Amino acid sequence: MAHNLEPASAGTPRHDLVRGLFIDGRMVDPGPRALMNITAPRDGTTIAQVIEASAEDVDRAVASADAAFRSKEWRSMSVRTRARLVNKLADVMEAHLDELFELETLNNGRPVRETRAQLARVPDLFRYNAGLAMARRDDVIPVEGDYLTYARRLPVGVVANVTPFNHPLLIACRNLAPTFASGCTTVVKPSEYTPLTTLRLAEIFSTAGLPPGVFNVVTGPGAVTGRALSEHPGIRKLVLTGGTEAGRRAGAAAAGNFARQTLELGGKTPVVVFDDYDLDQAVNYAAFGAFVGAGQTCVCAARHIVQRSIYDAFVERLAAKAKAIAVGDPFDAATQMGPLISARQRERVLDFARIGLEEGARLVAGGQVPPALANSHGFYVEPTVFADVDPRMRIFQEEVFGPFTVVTPFDTEDDAVRIANDSPYGLAAAIRTRDIARAHRVADRIEAGIVWINDHHRVDAASPWGGFKLSGIGREFGKEAFDAYFDVKAVMVNVGDQPFDWFDMSAPAQRLN
Repeated sequence: MAHNLEPASAGTPRHDLVRGLFIDGRMVDPGPRALMNITAPRDGTTIAQVIEASAEDVDRAVASADAAFRSKEWRSMSVRTRARLVNKLADVMEAHLDELFELETLNNGRPVRETRAQLARVPDLFRYNAGLAMARRDDVIPVEGDYLTYARRLPVGVVANVTPFNHPLLIACRNLAPTFASGCTTVVKPSEYTPLTTLRLAEIFSTAGLPPGVFNVVTGPGAVTGRALSEHPGIRKLVLTGGTEAGRRAGAAAAGNFARQTLELGGKTPVVVFDDYDLDQAVNYAAFGAFVGAGQTCVCAARHIVQRSIYDAFVERLAAKAKAIAVGDPFDAATQMGPLISARQRERVLDFARIGLEEGARLVAGGQVPPALANSHGFYVEPTVFADVDPRMRIFQEEVFGPFTVVTPFDTEDDAVRIANDSPYGLAAAIRTRDIARAHRVADRIEAGIVWINDHHRVDAASPWGGFKLSGIGREFGKEAFDAYFDVKAVMVNVGDQPFDWFDMSAPAQRLN
């Protein structure tokens, strides 16, 4: 395996500063508050400190968002003006992308090549939602009798946006775009590992004319800050991306106030590979699906279910591909996979490698810290592949969240579907075949909210994204996500001219409902 770990260039900023909370349009001075260290996964150094927001800080942020939501400036803003503002946010973000690329790579350790490829299209999320806002129409409803009835869609109010460490800016923006375009306001709680780009984005957007209080950011651990936000009575919608247990806790807290919820949670993505598909392409997609982002994504290709006639060749080629991936410093242009987010996450991956061996699976690649990087102080682990995995094994069933994939054989299409669905999760799945009828047939039978046919990881602003089973509720992206930021109000107007007195017993029979 190739390894790269050279110091970042002298021009790479270290961002070694204390960052405040962003409330009511400005950065809040930390003062005497408790601070958290933010660590660079590439070398374990502290690159910043942020406030550990208290429940009182969360109160201030929610109050600011609520005041902005009820303000005349925001509430009475025309759809056209709001859409123009949201488009301007896209333009301003685009102008700062180079800065955001660098800060995101520094903070979460993804190779700069990946960061650029992912974030370059993020401004289009705002443009797409601005278009949805312009296209939205209220409905006139045909009803019985002399009534004009119409349904109005009104923004729900303050949205709590809890984001994870793996895609900090992408996931924040996929929620910010419909929030602003719908006329809602928000308090964002980024991961305690990766808050820097969200804080910087709030500053950038404040220069584009976004009114104070529309976009607030509170930082801190999920158990303290996240809980205070999720259970806050001023929150009318909770949007959370994270693990299933975190979603269960936050969802239960928000449900106490009957807040709407969109939860994108854990996954254990099955990839079904049929023997009619090009083997080299199947292996290329397997490596891409499993190891991009160091496997730290809920839709990574975690379970490869491969037709028996090509199983041995697939395992051999995937193992060779994994061993050839260059692991190292995310700022090095030659790096193909960066570090994990933390020492804790690295240990989780290594623990699952030990579990796989104990369960009797065959380790064909990885399973350890790269020897050349053992003293780097970064959180590196080799791309890991296990073969001959029984679906009852823990490494097949449990989410690892790292560069870790397993391979198991199947004989028939029915077997493949059964094995793919043998999971408590249902976020995403993938199918590799040249038989288009079979592709659609299997896609219909697999229990997942997203299915890729001969692809992986692709997403579009217009395509809904979300899971079945323990992978969450609701949808991100697309019209489905935008519509979930509105409440519906029915208005019934009596346009008749007949006198009415229900208690006039001599009057002709009247309608009660």
